[in-house]
Amino acid sequence: MLTIHAAGLLLTGADAPAVPDGAVVVDGPAVAALGPLDALAAAYPAARVRRWPGVLTPGLRQWHGEALLERTYHPDPREYDAVGDRPLTGERLAALEMSETRWAGSVRRGLQRLLRYGTTAVAGEFTDPVVRTALARSGLRAVPGAGAPGGEPDLDPLRAAGGPAGALAGALTVGGRADLAVFDVPDEAALTERGAGTCVATALAGRLVFRGR
Repeated sequence: MLTIHAAGLLLTGADAPAVPDGAVVVDGPAVAALGPLDALAAAYPAARVRRWPGVLTPGLRQWHGEALLERTYHPDPREYDAVGDRPLTGERLAALEMSETRWAGSVRRGLQRLLRYGTTAVAGEFTDPVVRTALARSGLRAVPGAGAPGGEPDLDPLRAAGGPAGALAGALTVGGRADLAVFDVPDEAALTERGAGTCVATALAGRLVFRGR
């Protein structure tokens, strides 16, 4: 089934002009067409239309994926009273009594958190078999980490990369994989200022994997 994802502003890639009232036609896992919503709705009258608030972009690249998944523990909500709700690293991570089951749960929760920030590609040289298996099952793309920005690991890819130009995982192209993210902000400047915590939807290969509203 064809689906048209539409928003007030479409960014198709870092170097491409923005498209006001833009849309992406998704056919299965791939992008079928890009452009203004009115033109695409007329060209694909049978397509289902999803109208999102704000800015529609390619999915984001999480440059700090290796640190966030292999060197960070993401607590279970049932543990919040004991360890808090913040990711644990360093000495706090080392102090935990870790089992394979507990670690696998952390990795799954970490991946879910990445999706909530519009992430569709995760950078790093992943060596932990639990992480590698979870990544393969999630549909997130694992990409090389060369060229990653410095600084402390951050769940927000936009903060980590300094804005959309450094955070987009690629460009939306006809025939390419339909990895999308939607942010409830009015424009690109507001997206840079407010960050990926404004994400309201993430799609991997055309499949909606996170919806915040």
